[in-house]
Amino acid sequence: MSTKSVAGIRPPRITDGIVVFGDPDADTVAQIRRCAAPPETAGAVLCADAHKGYSMPIGGVVAYRGLTSPSGVGFDIGCGNKAVRTNLKVADIRRDLPKLMDRVFKEISFGIGRKNPRPIDHAVFEDPRWNVHAGVRALKDLAYQQLGTVGGGNHYVDLLEEPATGDLWVAVHFGSRGFGHKTATGFLNLAKGKPFDAPAGGESMDHPPTLLRLDTELGQAYHQAMQLAGRYAYAGRDVVVEQVLRILGAQATLSVHNHHNFAWEEEHNGEKVIVVRKGATPCHPGQMSFIGGSMGDISVVVRGKDSPVARVALFSTVHGAGRIMSRTQAAGKVRRVKGKLVRFGGLISMEDVVRQMKALGIELRGGGPDEAPGVYRKLQEVLNAHVDTFEILHVLKPIGVAMAPLDEYDPYKD
Repeated sequence: MSTKSVAGIRPPRITDGIVVFGDPDADTVAQIRRCAAPPETAGAVLCADAHKGYSMPIGGVVAYRGLTSPSGVGFDIGCGNKAVRTNLKVADIRRDLPKLMDRVFKEISFGIGRKNPRPIDHAVFEDPRWNVHAGVRALKDLAYQQLGTVGGGNHYVDLLEEPATGDLWVAVHFGSRGFGHKTATGFLNLAKGKPFDAPAGGESMDHPPTLLRLDTELGQAYHQAMQLAGRYAYAGRDVVVEQVLRILGAQATLSVHNHHNFAWEEEHNGEKVIVVRKGATPCHPGQMSFIGGSMGDISVVVRGKDSPVARVALFSTVHGAGRIMSRTQAAGKVRRVKGKLVRFGGLISMEDVVRQMKALGIELRGGGPDEAPGVYRKLQEVLNAHVDTFEILHVLKPIGVAMAPLDEYDPYKD
């Protein structure tokens, strides 16, 4: 494997059999090393946006022979992005942008446990995999109520401009909502011998990886439930994008849609494996993928390449810029004082965020210091670290960002 360094970014290296892009911290490397320790491991990758996650790093990729990993896929099964190019130019909507963003923020549900005020019938609810386990079947009503809601945390609806063409794009980022979170929790419980619906334990970020054999009843049940949650996440993103297009009075002329929290059945080096990607984007030769930056940074549409470095990367790349400041560091801690939630500390204020976004000419609705541009790396830096694994087709800049407000806590964020 060889590739050149770009803009001072070190080329990928192999450490203990793990392909490492960028310059992750020691804790993140230790996490992926634990995930890659089993003898069934066929390969492991740490992407340049990697940081510590629950059990497995965000930005981590592991290929297993005959195993899947509920802890590796994580709690937001099927979290991902959908981006569409519209038939409009930004100039067509520039004057109305504030009102359009007001409508997006009002008409789409953001935040904790939010339900769609107009529940949607969808073919996903006829999927036979709802019957894979009684615990999954019991979540169907929650899934029905939440289809088409975005949630909180780093989940968003963006309007973007492609400066090269003036084209208007829509992009969304979220996953399988409460259904996926409770499904993941249920199978992690079952793996410990607990009931599916037992309360979620307050487990350490350093919890050992939970691995299930695919030739067992439990492993197969999880794999099918995960696939169902992935289909549900796709459906939710489809619904929200269509809603935004209706608000804009626009049509889609190009669509890019991908998960980045999932386990795929793939073939690498002539071997059939399960590739678990947690906060990592599949980037196979010819495959188009959307990668979002922070609320104030560029996003890109890329197309995967076939190259030596792409192959050792298991055809995987970053899913975003990568967090470099924790939510608590950025926004402080919340305490209840006289019945009200009061925020203490934090390196970034909401006033700072509003000021910065205004200076960038971006209409912001919701959001908070924990999602400020400064808490993430610059997207171009992490893209540079993955040179020769993809080509950039479209560079997009945000003009409108809608997210849940800071104090809208959401247990289903990724």
